[in-house]
Amino acid sequence: MIEIEGLSKTFTLHNQGGVVIPVMEGGALSVARGECVGLVGTSGAGKSTLMRMIYGNYLAASGRILVDGLDVTKAEPREILALRRQTLGYVSQFLRVVPRVATLDVVAEPLLAVGVHAEAARETARGLLTRLRIPERLWSLSPTSFSGGEQQRVNIARGFAHEYPCLLLDEPTASLDAANRETVLGLIDEAKARGAAIVGIFHDEAARDRVCDHTVDVSIFTPKAA
Repeated sequence: MIEIEGLSKTFTLHNQGGVVIPVMEGGALSVARGECVGLVGTSGAGKSTLMRMIYGNYLAASGRILVDGLDVTKAEPREILALRRQTLGYVSQFLRVVPRVATLDVVAEPLLAVGVHAEAARETARGLLTRLRIPERLWSLSPTSFSGGEQQRVNIARGFAHEYPCLLLDEPTASLDAANRETVLGLIDEAKARGAAIVGIFHDEAARDRVCDHTVDVSIFTPKAA
């Protein structure tokens, strides 16, 4: 479902005379249906950069990123948007939503975007918010006013609302209490069981050992001259 070959990335510092910084060279990984691959490596090795390239937020300098057959490195913006809507979900560490939208609708939105009836989408959202212990009294409020932990759980609920064939998870268990951590690991197990291909960053080693089938050390893709 996800195939990466010969991937490289540079950053150009336009405000510093156009200096070019190479950050990745020869990146490669493969993720099959029902498989979770964990990205490991020292801080600054490029784990988040690789995730952002898969999602189409960063442009690659060279190489291929195939997600369900679409080469993200060559895709048109409309193709990237369609991929994100139908196929590729991303649970980041930070919740970014339109202010004043109710939490229930924030979580239901990915389902509404693919044509699910509004009430069915909200019923799924209710179930996820309940599982992740977001009190019902908060569902009609905007999550922008929530605590950091509550926002993280809303973000997770939103990311798992639609059954994406591919998922990117950036520290999904960070800062969660034991009960909510177990719920999130259960959601990942369920996604794998239905055939989702998952790439994740897990600094929680116990969580990584539980859900990841294998790991890729992105440090090996750091350019030698970098």
